[in-house]
Amino acid sequence: MLLQNTIKLILEEVVKNTLNLPITKDELVIQRTKAEFEGDYTLVLFGLVKKYKLKPDEIGEQIGTTACQQHASIFKSFNLLKGFLNFSLQDQCLLDFLENTYPNADFGKAFPHTKRVMVEYSSPNTNKPLHLGHLRNIFLGWSIAELLKERGYDVTKSCVVNDRGIHICKSMIAWQLFANGATPASTGQKGDHFVGDYYVKFNDAHKAQVEEGLAAGLSKEQAEREAPIMKATQQLLQDWEAGKKEVLELWNRMNQWVYTGFEETYTKIGADFDKTYYESQTYLLGKQFVEQGLANGTFYKKDDGSIWIDLTEEGLDEKLVLRKDGTSVYITQDLGLAEQKFQEYKYEQSIYVIADEQNYHMKVLQLILQKLNKPYATGIYHLSYGMVELPSGKMKSREGTVVDADDLIAEMIQVASAKTEELGKVKDFSSEELDKLYQTLALGALKFYLLRVDPKKKMIFNPQESIDFQGFTGPFIQYTYARIQSILRKETPAASLPMQKHLEKEERDLLISLEQFPAVLDQAVTEHNPSVVALYVFTIAKLFNTFYTQHSIMNAGTAEIRQLRLRLAMLTATVIKKSMSLLGIEVPGRM
Repeated sequence: MLLQNTIKLILEEVVKNTLNLPITKDELVIQRTKAEFEGDYTLVLFGLVKKYKLKPDEIGEQIGTTACQQHASIFKSFNLLKGFLNFSLQDQCLLDFLENTYPNADFGKAFPHTKRVMVEYSSPNTNKPLHLGHLRNIFLGWSIAELLKERGYDVTKSCVVNDRGIHICKSMIAWQLFANGATPASTGQKGDHFVGDYYVKFNDAHKAQVEEGLAAGLSKEQAEREAPIMKATQQLLQDWEAGKKEVLELWNRMNQWVYTGFEETYTKIGADFDKTYYESQTYLLGKQFVEQGLANGTFYKKDDGSIWIDLTEEGLDEKLVLRKDGTSVYITQDLGLAEQKFQEYKYEQSIYVIADEQNYHMKVLQLILQKLNKPYATGIYHLSYGMVELPSGKMKSREGTVVDADDLIAEMIQVASAKTEELGKVKDFSSEELDKLYQTLALGALKFYLLRVDPKKKMIFNPQESIDFQGFTGPFIQYTYARIQSILRKETPAASLPMQKHLEKEERDLLISLEQFPAVLDQAVTEHNPSVVALYVFTIAKLFNTFYTQHSIMNAGTAEIRQLRLRLAMLTATVIKKSMSLLGIEVPGRM
């Protein structure tokens, strides 16, 4: 059992017996004591004071005294400060935790249970390559899935590929008009970049034709609608929906170019999926919901034949669910796909990693499913995240101003190379080892920088800042891990030697923070927030460096002290490696 859980159970009994009240452990708030106060763990008394109308100083004194008397092997002392009861733990209690935990490579892993969760992320369009915005989405989704698995959930990672519609046809028509038969193979270009270039070419051509229309006296709306390239694109979409053979062949061919490119990028960044859905196979699924909703009064039909739902009582508005010509809209297909996913996986929670621009859409989706009495409706969770911008501002795909994922990774590798060579510590590395190190540092910097921010917040990405070896960055933590590995290559803990019985302040601080690891993982899972882990592992790295600066390991005063510190180093390395792996980040054995 975790030390914090043991403390909670003990204090539950102490509070019950001392105050003669039916307290449950869920009513007790126990947290790490703030750094500016004396103590290790704090029992927050305000909840008890408010609920049971008690005096904080009086009950705090009673609880603290009883706990220290009856559980002297755990609690060394206590102090009371304005409703906060701070306990200091016995050194031996912490040393026992260290001795029992340091060899455990699975520290933090929970027992499996039966709760099933689906995590949907990435969701790219097949008219352009993955870009910086996709990377935040992918890293968030992948990390949440891995955190859930670490805490025992049965997790399915899924991706929905948006492979149909007017945007896809824009790339197709531009290729027909401007490519002269060129292919990724003939140009030596990565497939998703190749197709994305034609999406930009469409926009350029459309813009020019709109300008001609405006010059001819058309309104902007007319000029955009009547532009020859737009009319050709709309015809292409109609031909696709009609199943025209040559259109489907071109669609399949260009999509395959993109999929090949996507897979190369996914492999490079370590992303994977258990199930991939394609919009071309799911966009008709939701029509059955329309009939069901009309029958039970959830939906209504307007005079023009279109079908809607009225959500004004829920603070929203009226929402179209089927066009007057009988074609689906996005919400229709999402209803059908939610049903298909549930029938296939019987999930208890379905997490959608989607930018905050879709907050309204996701509220509507869940509300409609609830009104249709779907059993899985309450399990839908929208992991809403803020957009990523560059110091230069917002990115726009159609104007070609996005930062492609592949280009960004290449730039990050260059920055990692330059920063590492400045330190001058890799002269004995082979060229292959250097290439691997630069890639590990680059991806570590990129992932950590994008995951260290609370998902709900917008963020600005700065490549140079992300790879600083001294700041709140992935490379700083990677360097700390490599430093520990250098120590452990010289000597590993001996199983038979006794440990020092006294802890220095820096040892205590580090050890108590290490003990928090499983609780931190639980918090990250509950909040759907990998930044909790990022901040925690950065704190662990800082604490270790503070400890190591103050106290030698290999030149410790006695063999017992050295054994204690070697164990502490090994447990720190385990926690850093596991924390970083749950963020999708490798840690190098040497730097």
